[in-house]
Amino acid sequence: MADEVLVTTGSGFEGYTIQSYNGFIASQAILGSNFIKGLAANVSDVSDKDMAKIEKCRETAEKRLIKVCQKKGCNAIIGMRMAYADFSAGSFGILASGTAVEITKNEVKDTSLYKELYVSNYYTRVIPRPVQVILEGEGADIRMKMICYNYNHEDVLSVRTDVEFFNLYEEKLVIKNVDFVFTKNNNLSTIESEFVDCNLSVNDFHLLKDVKIVVNKYATPRGVYAVNDSPMDVEMSLRRLDNLKQKRGIDAVAKYRSDGMIWTCNCGHVNEAGAEECIICGRKQKEMRVIIRFDYEEMVEKMKEKEYVIEIKDVLMEYIKDIDARFRMPLLEIMESGLQYEKTRGNMKETVIEKVEKVFEDDDNM
Repeated sequence: MADEVLVTTGSGFEGYTIQSYNGFIASQAILGSNFIKGLAANVSDVSDKDMAKIEKCRETAEKRLIKVCQKKGCNAIIGMRMAYADFSAGSFGILASGTAVEITKNEVKDTSLYKELYVSNYYTRVIPRPVQVILEGEGADIRMKMICYNYNHEDVLSVRTDVEFFNLYEEKLVIKNVDFVFTKNNNLSTIESEFVDCNLSVNDFHLLKDVKIVVNKYATPRGVYAVNDSPMDVEMSLRRLDNLKQKRGIDAVAKYRSDGMIWTCNCGHVNEAGAEECIICGRKQKEMRVIIRFDYEEMVEKMKEKEYVIEIKDVLMEYIKDIDARFRMPLLEIMESGLQYEKTRGNMKETVIEKVEKVFEDDDNM
C-alpha cells in the first residue's frame, strides 16, 4: 500500500533515521500511441481530460515505484524524480526513480518532569497538615504544589512554609518562605495549592527522594496564625510510610499502638485509652485495633544489630515458632537467597531486612 512507504524528493525525513540504503529503483507508465499527436494538434488548448490523463500516468508511475521499493523490503524512497519522455509511434511516458531505503522513527524524548513525594514530618496540632508535594516541569522550568490535610475544614487561603528536600545522598536543599496559595475548594478535607516556582535544577529534581515541610504561618478569612511548634519526623522508612498511606489514608504517619493507658492513632495523635475515636482525625480505635500475634518489629531491631545474613537468619530462627505459618516459608526463602547473593555481591544485610519487613507490611491485617 502507498501509505506504508514514505516518499520524498529530498535526502531524508524529519523525525526518522535511515538505517540502510538499498539501491536505485525505477518504474514507468505509458499513455497511448496517439496521445502526443493529439496533444500537439491542440497545444494551445490542453483539455482537462488530457491533464487528467497525465496526472493519472504520474500516479501510476509512482505507485509502481513504491511496489518496487516494497519488493526490496524497504519502507521509504528518497531522491524521487519524475521524467517525461515521448517514445516511438507518438506514445508518451513518465519515468519515476529514486533510492530505496529502510527508515525507523526517532524516539521522541519526553522532556516533561513529574514526581510525587510524601511529606515525612507532621504536626500534632490541628493546623493545615502538609501531606504531599507534587513537582512537575518542562525542561529547566520546574514548579511545585502542596497537598494539605485540612482536619477542621478551615477556609485556608495560604500557607507559608520552608520546604526541605532531601536527595539520594541525604543532602538537604532548603527553599525558605514558600507561599502556597489555595484558591478553590479550600475548605475540604484535602486541599491542593496552586503551583509555585521552586528553582530546582533538573539534576536536583532527579535526585530527590524525600521532603519535609516546616509551616511558619497560615492565613484564613479570620486572620493569620503563627505556628511556633516544631514538627515531628515519621518513625519509619519512606517505603513503609508509602505502604501505610496506601492502606490508612494520605494523612497517616504512624502505626496504631496501645499500651492500655494511651493509644497512638494513624494520624500520629496520642489519645487516652478511654477515647473511642481520635480527637484530631476522628478515626475509631476499634477500626484500627488488630490482634498482633507476633511482634515482628522487635525481631527486626535485633536483626539490625547483626552484620551478615547468616547472623540475621539465626535471629529469625529464634522467633520462627512464634511466627504465623504463612510467613515462615517466604522468610526462609529470603534468607537462603540472601546467603547466596552475599557470596558474590557482598553484604546483603539492608536488602534482606527490607524484604523481611515487607513480608509483614504487605499483610492486610498489619
